[in-house]
Amino acid sequence: MNDDTIKKMKTMKLYGMIQAFQTSLQPSSRLDLTADELINMLVESEWDDRYNRKLNRTLKNARFRYKSSIEQINFTNNRQLDKNYVLRLADCSFIDKKENVLITGSTGIGKSYIASALGHQACTLGYKVLYEHSSKFFARLKMLKADGSYIKEITRIEKQDLLIIDDFGIQPLDSQSRSILMEIIEDRHGKRSTLLTSQVPVNKWFEVIGEETIADAILDRIIHDAHRIEMKGESMRKRNSNTTDKNE
Repeated sequence: MNDDTIKKMKTMKLYGMIQAFQTSLQPSSRLDLTADELINMLVESEWDDRYNRKLNRTLKNARFRYKSSIEQINFTNNRQLDKNYVLRLADCSFIDKKENVLITGSTGIGKSYIASALGHQACTLGYKVLYEHSSKFFARLKMLKADGSYIKEITRIEKQDLLIIDDFGIQPLDSQSRSILMEIIEDRHGKRSTLLTSQVPVNKWFEVIGEETIADAILDRIIHDAHRIEMKGESMRKRNSNTTDKNE
């Protein structure tokens, strides 16, 4: 009877429930459960299994640059990083409110790590997230325009609850990249959240985007009511390298 039950569970793809049920059948388990406790254990196991599988898919689809977490962020004073402010962002209510986040600071200071940590946190809370490095992002979308799959990809991007564009402004946008960015921001404005990191201060983004009319339209949609993290201090990579050299 138990084998038949397990076969039926497999047919219904109740993999978490199968694992818990098989554990309960082991002589060494010594489980003394009432009927309702056993049902609760099976349902909880199935719930956890489905959540973990969904989270793994979400993280894989996000394509994060770093495997980071909020708990591992370094809040040392020399970076002038407000811990309370970052932790408030980590509840991801800004995604529910369709608000943007802008993280700026010098190279190597940890902007991408913090962006990825917020992205990971959003995934654990059930949001769909996509991480993109700006230069590769625009280059890829240009290629998709050539092979006819651009619209499909733009539609996929539009559906992401949080879009992370890392290293924005590393080089000035050409006309095609500017047009692509305008389309993405217009699609997401008031509907989804976008997080951008940049070495360039926000007040210099106008020059990065170029073409006054389009730059005004893009920045008005990105910057208005956005949460800002302005990081300062020396490069974390450089400091970690110096620490390693000293230890050696």
